[in-house]
Amino acid sequence: MSTPQGSFDHRMVVFGSDDEWIAAALPFLAEGLAAPQEPPPTTIAAPGKLDLLRDALGAEAKGMTFIPHTEWYTGSAANAVAQSAGYLAAHAHPGGRIHLLMEPDWAGRAGRSTRETTEWIRYESLANLLFAPFRTTALCAYDTRTAGPAIVDAARRAHPDTPVYETPARLVDELDAMPLPPPPPGADVLENPGPEAVRAWATAHGLAPAEAGLFAAAVTEAVSGPLTGGALLWGEAPACVCELHTAARVDDPLAGFVPPATAEIEPGQGLWFTRQVCAYVDIRDRGEGSAIRIQYA
Repeated sequence: MSTPQGSFDHRMVVFGSDDEWIAAALPFLAEGLAAPQEPPPTTIAAPGKLDLLRDALGAEAKGMTFIPHTEWYTGSAANAVAQSAGYLAAHAHPGGRIHLLMEPDWAGRAGRSTRETTEWIRYESLANLLFAPFRTTALCAYDTRTAGPAIVDAARRAHPDTPVYETPARLVDELDAMPLPPPPPGADVLENPGPEAVRAWATAHGLAPAEAGLFAAAVTEAVSGPLTGGALLWGEAPACVCELHTAARVDDPLAGFVPPATAEIEPGQGLWFTRQVCAYVDIRDRGEGSAIRIQYA
């Protein structure tokens, strides 16, 4: 896998004070305002930072869009892919032309655990492939007051404008080389993990009927080919987990991240559906096949 040649301009800025935030944001927004064939730029950031920007911009803020990052980064990293793709389709000019100033919510879900942080670094890396066809300019803002040194160091490796940038192929392979915890000894085995069987198991382990149905659909959508063996299931609501072993390898790092043609999330979209409705989807190579581990929440 290599990074496609495209127009997506994916940048990163690191700052540690309000003054540094303004100093980084204003030139970028001015660049967006001056860019031909583009709408006014959009900023997604912490509410307090948006207020600072409005004050600094004054009359120039008119026409710009300001979105609290707590309204943008509301779910998993895969949900952020859908949010970004939908926003470009609705608001960018032809070819995806728009300047986006984006601050992940590191004080929220993205930074709540090492595992969650890993998912967001994966998203930052895969964005270089996912949005390569678009003429979008994105500046990802990292505040050292909320994003610690480890997060900033990892993020640098996902942004092409840094000297330590790694291609998505290399960085994602490294993330996927991290072993998953083994299933617990008491995990249940479903020899025929069809939707009804998975739904019944999930309901018995505490998921509400609607959520159990979503979890069952997510498990079904995750695999398009034959399995080797049944399914392992464990956990209690909401953290119900299912692991499937596929006969064929799933070796595309973008599997389940590429938005389908239809905007609605619905069964029939394969791993995209699974990633959109579940908090975690981990894929690991098993030699002749793959292990797909799905956690609802």
